Amino acid sequence: MTTSSQVSLLGRRAALALGLTVLLSACGFHLRGSNGSFMLPFATMYIDLPDTSPLAIGLKRYIRAIGGTEVVGTKDGADAVLEVLSDPERNRTKTILSLNPSGRVQEYQLGYSINFRVVDKAGNQLLAPTTISLVRPITFDESQVLAKETEEAALYRDMRNDLVQQIMRRLAAIKPVLPAMSVAPVAPVTPVAPAAPQQ
Repeated sequence: MTTSSQVSLLGRRAALALGLTVLLSACGFHLRGSNGSFMLPFATMYIDLPDTSPLAIGLKRYIRAIGGTEVVGTKDGADAVLEVLSDPERNRTKTILSLNPSGRVQEYQLGYSINFRVVDKAGNQLLAPTTISLVRPITFDESQVLAKETEEAALYRDMRNDLVQQIMRRLAAIKPVLPAMSVAPVAPVTPVAPAAPQQ
C-alpha cells in the first residue's frame, strides 16, 4: 500500500469516527435511566472546579438538564461536594505512540484523566477518590498540521464528554448518608426500574 493511500485510508477512518460521534450526539444518545438519564441521589451539589472549566460547564449543563438536583455556587449547605483532586485540563497528555520507517512521528496517544471524590456536608465520604483515565490514538501528518490540530481538539472534546458521562454514572450510584442531607432528594435514587418478566 502506498503512502498516499495509507494517508487517505487514515483520513477516512478519522472522518468516520468524527461522523459517528456527531450522529450519536444528534440522535439523542443519553445515559440509561427511567427517562433516558441518571437521577442523582441528592438535592443540591457543588462542583469544585472553576466556572470557566469546560468539564465543569459540561457537568453543570448535564445535571441541570436531567433535573432533580440543584447545582449551587458554594460548598456551604450543599448535600454533595464533588472535589476534584486532579484537574483534567492540567493533566492532558500527548505521547508518541509510533514512528514511521524514517524515524518521524506517525501516531500520538492523547490522554485525559481526572481524580475526584464526593463528600457530603458533614464531611462523610460518599465516593472514595476515583480516577478515570481515557486515551485516544491520533495519526500525524506533517503535510496536514492544521487538520490534525482540529482533529486533536475534537478528540479532547470527545474524551471530555465521555468523562462527564462516566462521572454521572458514578454519582448516580452513590448511596448518601441520609441524616446529613438537609433536603430529601427530589428524584428517585434508583435510576433504572427493574424490567417486567417476559411472558
